[in-house]
Amino acid sequence: MEAAAEGPGAPAALSCFSYNQDCTSLAIGTTTGYRLFSLSSVEQLDQVHESNEIPDVYIVERLFSSSLVVVVSHAKPQQMNVYHFKKGTEICNYSYSSHILSIRLNRQRLVVCLEESIYIHNIKDMKLLKTILDTPPNTTGLCALSINHANSYLAYPGSATSGEIALYDGNTLKTACTIPAHDGPLAALAFNSTGSKLASASEKGTVIRVFSIPGGQKLCEFRRGMKRYVNISSLVFSMDSQFLCASSNTETVHIFKLEHLTDSRPEEPPTWSGYMGKMFQAATNYLPAQVSGMMSQDRAFATVRLNISGQRNICALSTIQKLPRLLVTTSDGHLYIYNLDPQDGGECVLIKNHSLLGSGKMEENKENDLQPPVPQSYAATVARQSTVPSTSTMPGYSEDGGALRGEVIPEHEFATGPVCLDDENEFPPIILCRGGQPGKAKRS
Repeated sequence: MEAAAEGPGAPAALSCFSYNQDCTSLAIGTTTGYRLFSLSSVEQLDQVHESNEIPDVYIVERLFSSSLVVVVSHAKPQQMNVYHFKKGTEICNYSYSSHILSIRLNRQRLVVCLEESIYIHNIKDMKLLKTILDTPPNTTGLCALSINHANSYLAYPGSATSGEIALYDGNTLKTACTIPAHDGPLAALAFNSTGSKLASASEKGTVIRVFSIPGGQKLCEFRRGMKRYVNISSLVFSMDSQFLCASSNTETVHIFKLEHLTDSRPEEPPTWSGYMGKMFQAATNYLPAQVSGMMSQDRAFATVRLNISGQRNICALSTIQKLPRLLVTTSDGHLYIYNLDPQDGGECVLIKNHSLLGSGKMEENKENDLQPPVPQSYAATVARQSTVPSTSTMPGYSEDGGALRGEVIPEHEFATGPVCLDDENEFPPIILCRGGQPGKAKRS
């Protein structure tokens, strides 16, 4: 969910931007520092924090809605700085042997990805637990960490020339499996919220595949397009795992629906289209594998056509004010918010455009001015109680999710809501980090 902005752009363009683990917050890095925004409202974009102490920030990651933020700057690209932004204090910093390319974190682990090695820290005290050495060259720092701390699965490229995925268990610190996902090198990886599914895309960007975790069996695949290769810049599940969103360097954002992955579906009424669908499905048994695979690939359930093309962007699928929304952040400093029709899909409706580089002013457009009359089917869907689980009740995502696997969860992790770093009993226990000198990460 993180992107480093590319290209010359405007002088104040974003150098990086990322959503937090549950897509409730947006972090941006600029030449002067970084900013954090809350994503709880459509009409207002509330700035939570702004820091100008570290210039040229190219990585900024926030731990859920806590006060812990991790920052890396071009001034010291080999150093990771961990801050408690509400107190304005540095928790600790670590230096590494080469440039830091990406950082991923959940409530159990903090992962630092270099070009040919990966460092895994225990986020409670920032102790280095494991160093994965001699990984295949990973120039973009591609990796994904499950936000569910009950498993803390880590995925990264297992090859520089093919689309092999290496799956690592961040809790047991052991390799789980390897997944032959694509023919060409990987370009994007994303776990769902429970860590039970992993989506991937190759550098071609035409096919997106979803695998079960930890077994690595292919569950389904979606075709983004056939006419041209694209660079997938963002791949993300919705929090309820029913939708998967992919954006690229083109003007189109694709949203796929994973409803056929549910355990049971009601029998469809006999229709001509249903009959023809069964005929095509039966025909695939007699066709070559490549042809039958193409016929069985699902197309996008919903799309968005951006007004810009070629710009770096990242997407998120979130529930804001009880409605499903698609969020698109672009490298020129804008946040676009769209309505997603969870029943009928189709073209998503733009309802708000926020400037991330303004002086705190919100754009004038109102939701009612931008949104056309809503179809009755969508209104009926909205009227029903949302099926998206809240972050406090989602299986495997709640604070006691680790208990599902019989693990002993520390008492301070049993929180009723988002973890808040507000006192000396906070999570992680920062006092343990303050006692020592900022260290240098060592290989284990």
